[in-house]
Amino acid sequence: MLVTVIGRGHSGTRAMSHTLSASGVFMGAPLNVSGDLLPPEDMYEACRVFAPYVPWRGGLDWDFSTVAKAPIPAKFRALIQSYLRTVQRSRKKHKGWKIPETTLVAPWIYRMFPEAKYIFWIRDPRDCILGAHITDDLRDHGILYPETADLIRRRAISWKYQYDLVQGTPRPKHWIEVRFEDFVLRQEQTLKRLEKFLGIPLARIPVRPETVGRWKKDPTPTQFDFLVPALQAYGYELPAKSGKAKGTPC
Repeated sequence: MLVTVIGRGHSGTRAMSHTLSASGVFMGAPLNVSGDLLPPEDMYEACRVFAPYVPWRGGLDWDFSTVAKAPIPAKFRALIQSYLRTVQRSRKKHKGWKIPETTLVAPWIYRMFPEAKYIFWIRDPRDCILGAHITDDLRDHGILYPETADLIRRRAISWKYQYDLVQGTPRPKHWIEVRFEDFVLRQEQTLKRLEKFLGIPLARIPVRPETVGRWKKDPTPTQFDFLVPALQAYGYELPAKSGKAKGTPC
């Protein structure tokens, strides 16, 4: 079995990586404390090869139609093979990897590894954008978007782009969606779903309920109207009707 986790940085994907490692799944080597496969440079460069195939239409609108059908460049394949060399050389029965930047190239990863099992890990974006991540500025990965000096807005746009990319391209054959909040607050139920999907028993790792809903205590405004459709789709608490969500679609 080959498995990977799709999800923006700070979505709590490290919990899934740690769970898989504790369950005997080889997640590549070396790993950092977040359970990311290192070194990451080949994956970062693969993101830059992928980015020009997603035209920016202006505002918060990108065209994902090309990546679903365009031939995958040989350079991209070589970079991914290089990044995953320890995973692919392993003789372990169950193996995989996790790094948030996989999300930025997910459509081509699906096509390169059609039999892999994909775990889409999602977290309330208002919690997800509280901390800094290397994908905060999409231009560093070759992706165009409306420039803004507002750091939190920049993170929110990054979240939306990655969410839209996942939603706007064909899903792979083996796919499951998991909310971070469910993993933390309903761990046993969530792990049983994952065990059925993966076909292996999973370890139980410690979780911290206080990691859910942190945005409610943070003084920084994290409400953006362009995130509301995703909040609705995944059953997250919506902004209070008495107040207007911050930001417009540009």
